[in-house]
Amino acid sequence: MLSYDPGTSIAHRLDPRAKLAVQVGFALAVFAHTSPRGLAIASLFAGCVLAVAELPPQTAVREVRYALPFLLAGPLLAAITLGSPWVAPGEALAPALASYRVLLVLFVSVAYVRTTPVRDSRAAIQHVVPGRFGRLCGMGVALVFRFLPVLLADLTRARAAMQTRLGSERALTERMELLVVAGIRRTFARADRVALALRARCFAWNPTLPALRFSRIDAPVLVLAVALLGWALL
Repeated sequence: MLSYDPGTSIAHRLDPRAKLAVQVGFALAVFAHTSPRGLAIASLFAGCVLAVAELPPQTAVREVRYALPFLLAGPLLAAITLGSPWVAPGEALAPALASYRVLLVLFVSVAYVRTTPVRDSRAAIQHVVPGRFGRLCGMGVALVFRFLPVLLADLTRARAAMQTRLGSERALTERMELLVVAGIRRTFARADRVALALRARCFAWNPTLPALRFSRIDAPVLVLAVALLGWALL
């Protein structure tokens, strides 16, 4: 599940601000350099990030599996034409490369989520973005990181329950309708419980967050983030 996984890897020991800087620099660089050489370098970098986070590639793919159908749909739709020859593989090249770039960015993001506690992410955002807007952004990120895995687990349980009740015998559109309705119903129920829990705990705009400190191992990561940003601007 896409959530924090405690560990002792190098990525776990990095300051979240340094990791966010690398993410931003990598996202800008991978979309600025669309040549085969640029994509090869970006692929190698993403593989190194997964290795530093001690995250197997198959686990990263499993974490982003819900985005894969959308990434595949773009090239497939671009290859379909309304007339002869009906399928033009050359038209799918550019969307396929774009989807691949998005996939690389998602891999780096998964490594961040898996190695960074939610409280640290919120503290990092509020350090970078000052004022009330920063507190709002930090709170929003914290809720998403905590809420999304729960919603995905609810959808997985709903799908398993439907299959147990021979839901696979129903038509595809009917199965999709049942799953969407169940997901929306559980989402609103979860949201109501979260709102009640926040009120019960006297939710504050300015909670006590963990102290963040840069260490020696963060220095080369910050240099790397600056190098990625410079590469993106070249």
